[in-house]
Amino acid sequence: MAKAFMGVRLQRLREERGLTQTALARILEISPSYLNQLERNQRPLTVPLLLRINASFGVDVQLFSEDEEARMVADLREALSEAGTGEAIAIAEIKALATNMPAVGRALVALHRRGRGLAERLDALAAGVIPAEPGSALPPMPYEEVRDFFYRHHNHIAALDEAAERLFAEAGLEIGAVDRGLERLLADRHGIRTLVTDDAGMPGGALRHFDAADRILRVARSLDPGRRAFQMATQLAFHREAELLHRLVEEGRFSGPQARALARIGLANYYAGAVVMPYEAFLEAAEAVAYDIDLLGQRFGTGFETVCHRLSTLQRPGAPGVPFFFVRVDRAGNMSKRQSATSFHFSRVGGSCPLWNVYEAFSAPGRVLTQLARMPDGRAYLWIARKVVHGRSGFGAPSKSFAIGLGCDIRHAGRLVYSRGLALGDPDAATPIGAGCKVCERPACPQRAFPPVGRTLAVDESLSRFEPYPVSATPA
Repeated sequence: MAKAFMGVRLQRLREERGLTQTALARILEISPSYLNQLERNQRPLTVPLLLRINASFGVDVQLFSEDEEARMVADLREALSEAGTGEAIAIAEIKALATNMPAVGRALVALHRRGRGLAERLDALAAGVIPAEPGSALPPMPYEEVRDFFYRHHNHIAALDEAAERLFAEAGLEIGAVDRGLERLLADRHGIRTLVTDDAGMPGGALRHFDAADRILRVARSLDPGRRAFQMATQLAFHREAELLHRLVEEGRFSGPQARALARIGLANYYAGAVVMPYEAFLEAAEAVAYDIDLLGQRFGTGFETVCHRLSTLQRPGAPGVPFFFVRVDRAGNMSKRQSATSFHFSRVGGSCPLWNVYEAFSAPGRVLTQLARMPDGRAYLWIARKVVHGRSGFGAPSKSFAIGLGCDIRHAGRLVYSRGLALGDPDAATPIGAGCKVCERPACPQRAFPPVGRTLAVDESLSRFEPYPVSATPA
């Protein structure tokens, strides 16, 4: 573990609790002089001290982690790249801000995102996409709000995992056959009858539809047992865990009713995945098969995408799995899902990187592709990618295809079956990728689609280069 100098964060924790240095030192069982050195960044925080902070104050040690700092650095680099000051900001300065003043860093990121969202909505207003009503506020972006909520929680909602495990035990559910147990549970305890209905009979092409008046839950016949169980568990969340969902949504402080409704659905879906793949059993199975996604899918009766999404949630304190980044993209590069338990971060501006193997998956259906990738900051990752297709039954029925990406820091790669045969120790074996062309600082990338923000182009009529958008050594 790298040395963690987190003096300002420790001082802030003490001040928020109204403690003197002497009082905090007594709680942490260290001397006041040692605590003073910690707060002045003259000594690093150790693992035992971090665990003592967690035990004493219930503070997530992730707030003091290297990965959390790397997340902040990535967000700040993106925000400050669009500052428009004409002055290049060194990565060392950004790291110092992320380490010593994280609250200020979060405020800057929030202001940047609010400004970008406002600019995008003003563009939509100018184009006539949003009706101009005098005195009306521009509508929020609820999907982004919900996505950021899960991102802030590292895609792990402990209360829902615990509730799902309690249900699994109390109801005597069986791994791989959860659908049958949930059907009985819905009928016996909630008076809800489950009907498997032909797709043509589902309203609006729905996969799940609950008729509250008749207490009937209809699920599409085209769903396999695992996906059927997921839909049943989602409906069960709205009945069994209504108070918990309400509390979590209120804690999220969403801006409006649409965002709150989407958050409820997202949390109910999280609960459903935790019921079908209960935390402890799923983590134990994942470790036993070296995170082989297909084998986990066979055991729990779920598909490739569902297993990948569940793997990205395994961050229970004291019993974490590999911290993964999960993403779903379409052929046009749109990210419809993006969840992270890691420091990995793709830009919200300028797209993602075309050298990333998730796009190659579309040309290799059915195959799991692996890639060692290195970001400009030197961090290396193992990426797994595969194309998945979702469709309805019947000739000519529409389908949709996505590429699923699952990645982890290279230091965890040895725990995965997908690392076999890869040169994990060879720095030259990794493909150089970036967070997005507009914020990527790689000087000679042949695949670059945009010049980097804040850099001056090196324009020379006498030269024709292989790499597009060469930049000069001086900032814009």
